[in-house]
Amino acid sequence: MKYTGGLLLAIVFYAQSVYCQPQPWEGIVSQFIKDYERLDLEPLRLAYADNLAGIRSMDSLRVQAQVFETLRNSVNDIEYNELLPEQQLEYDLLQHHLLLNEERIQLEQQWLLGRPPGDIPTGGLVSLPNGKAWYVHFLKRWVDLSVTPDELFTFGLSEIEKVRSELKGIQERSGMDNLAFQEYINREAFFYDDVASVQQAFEAYSDELIKKLPAYFPGIESIPEIRIRRGSIERLSQVPAFYSDNTLYYNFFEAPFNKRQIAWVYLHEALPGHHYERSYSRAIEQSPIQQLFYTPGYSEGWAAYVEEIGNEIGAYQNIYDELGKWEWDIIRSVRVPLDVGLNYYGWSDEQALEFWRRHITGQDDIGRREIARMKRWPCQVITYKYGADKILQWKARFEGRPGFSLKAFHGEVLKRGPLPFSILEGLLLREVD
Repeated sequence: MKYTGGLLLAIVFYAQSVYCQPQPWEGIVSQFIKDYERLDLEPLRLAYADNLAGIRSMDSLRVQAQVFETLRNSVNDIEYNELLPEQQLEYDLLQHHLLLNEERIQLEQQWLLGRPPGDIPTGGLVSLPNGKAWYVHFLKRWVDLSVTPDELFTFGLSEIEKVRSELKGIQERSGMDNLAFQEYINREAFFYDDVASVQQAFEAYSDELIKKLPAYFPGIESIPEIRIRRGSIERLSQVPAFYSDNTLYYNFFEAPFNKRQIAWVYLHEALPGHHYERSYSRAIEQSPIQQLFYTPGYSEGWAAYVEEIGNEIGAYQNIYDELGKWEWDIIRSVRVPLDVGLNYYGWSDEQALEFWRRHITGQDDIGRREIARMKRWPCQVITYKYGADKILQWKARFEGRPGFSLKAFHGEVLKRGPLPFSILEGLLLREVD
C-alpha cells in the first residue's frame, strides 16, 4: 500500500486521538487490529533478501512507529492483574509483537539511511551493513524473543553430541560393529525402487499407527483424513517429504527411497505432526489478536517433538525406524551451530563445510546445499531443534506431577493454538508450579 502525505498524517493523528483516550481492554484490542490491518505490513519471508526488498519508505516507517508508540502507551496504562486470563494472553502477545516491530522499524530506518546503491547483497547477512543486528532480529522472529546467537550455538553443539550418542546406541543394539552395521544398512533391502512400494509402505504404516494415537493425543479421532501422494515439485526433491492441504507428499524422483524414512516422515508431516497440529489449531477458538500474528517456530517445533517420543507412543516398529529419525536429526542438529556460524560469526563457506565434515561424513553435496540454504534463509532451520527441545523440557516438568498423562500434557501444549515459545512456556509452567 502506498501512502500519500495526507493519509499518513491522518493515520497518525487518528491513532493518537484514539489510544490517548481512556478505554477498556476490548477497545484497545479492537482499535489496534484496525490500525494494524490498515498498515498492511509485509509478512515474514524465508529469504532475507525478500524481507529487505519489502521495506517501505521512510514516511511509512514513521507512521508505523507512531502507531506502535501510541499503542504501547495505551497498553502500559493497563493493570495486568486486573485483566481476565484470556486478556492477559492478548496483553502478552501485544507486548511481544510491539518489541519485534519496534526493533524492526529501527533496523529498517537504518537500512534506508545507509543503504548502498544497487541490488541487495545475496552473500548472506554477513555481507550486509549491520548484518549481525539483522540476524539477531530474524532469530527473534523465527525462534523466540528470548534466544541469543551464542546460546543457540552452544545448544546446537549439545544436540550434535546427543544425536551421535543415539546413533551409536542403535549400532550397539544391533549387535554389529560399526563397519558391519554401515554395510548392513546400505543394502538394497533398505530401499524402495518403485513408487507403488513407497505408497503402499506409507499407507500400511498409517493404518497401524492411527490405532495407537488416540491414547496419546486429544481429539485425534476428529482430525480430517490425511492423504498420501507422490510429490511432483522437483525443486523440493532435496527433502524426503512435505505437507500441504491435508496431504503428505513424499518425494520419489530418480534416487531410491530409504525405508528408514517412512516412520519419522509420517510422524513429522502427517500424524501426529503437521496435519494433526494444524487441524487441531484450526478448530480452536483463538482471539483476533492471536490470529493476527504468525508464529513460525511453533509448528516445526511440535512436528520435530513428536519424532522424539516415537518409542514412547509405539511409532517405531524396530531400531531401523528409530535410526532413520536420528540419521536426519544429525543434519538438523549440525545446522543449528552452522546457521549461527555463517550468519553471525561470519564463517566462510569453507569453514562451514569443514564443520559439517567434522560431524557428517560422505555427504558433502548435502552440506553445500544446506550452507547455501542457510545463507539465503537465515534462522528458519533452528526452529525444529529449538521447539522440540522446549516441549521436551516442559514434558519433563509435567512428568514430575502425580498422575501425569502424556495425552493431558499434549492437550495443555495444544489447547491455545500457536504461540511464541516464551509466552507458552510462562502459561504452562504457571500451571505446573
